[in-house]
Amino acid sequence: MSPSGLSGRASESRALFGRHRKRCLSSCAGYPWPVVTRSWPEEVEQVAAFLRESGAESRIEEFSGGTPTAEDAAKAVGCALGQIVKSLVFDCEGRSVLVLVPGDRRADKSKVAEAAGCARARIAGAEQVRKATGFEPGAVAPFPLEGVEAVFLDRSLLQHPLVWIGAGSTRHMAALTPTELMRLSRAQALDIADTH
Repeated sequence: MSPSGLSGRASESRALFGRHRKRCLSSCAGYPWPVVTRSWPEEVEQVAAFLRESGAESRIEEFSGGTPTAEDAAKAVGCALGQIVKSLVFDCEGRSVLVLVPGDRRADKSKVAEAAGCARARIAGAEQVRKATGFEPGAVAPFPLEGVEAVFLDRSLLQHPLVWIGAGSTRHMAALTPTELMRLSRAQALDIADTH
């Protein structure tokens, strides 16, 4: 994509974020939106620095009760379970791929395998998750990632004006628009979650 095309998508994302900001304030507890610099764990600082450098309109929040599961995260944030993004690492014949699905759905392993071009996909073990992402299982942020070959985002996430992602620890999450999530994670949008 040309730089001007990327700039256009970023502008479009910012405009969308602005339009939905007022509507989202009640579901997002009225948080202001710029990324705020604080003293956070190193992994969270990496995510915050990435967001700042990318010019993303986002907000990282810390939840003292923790957000290790999608259900915990939705309860802490005060949003619908489908607005929580699960970041799942799959092992595709030794290659690591990241799959982003809503908190109320599961990734379909056969669809993951097909998208990744492998015969079989399985959930990666803790060591592979750490090696591929630099984050602990349950705290995976969808960026910045160096050891992941591809990122697949379930298309159903695009229906929400705002989604919440893991931000490097089981106590930190970031809010951003789905289009911004796609841009920053370089994800391919697919129907990759299981059917209800």
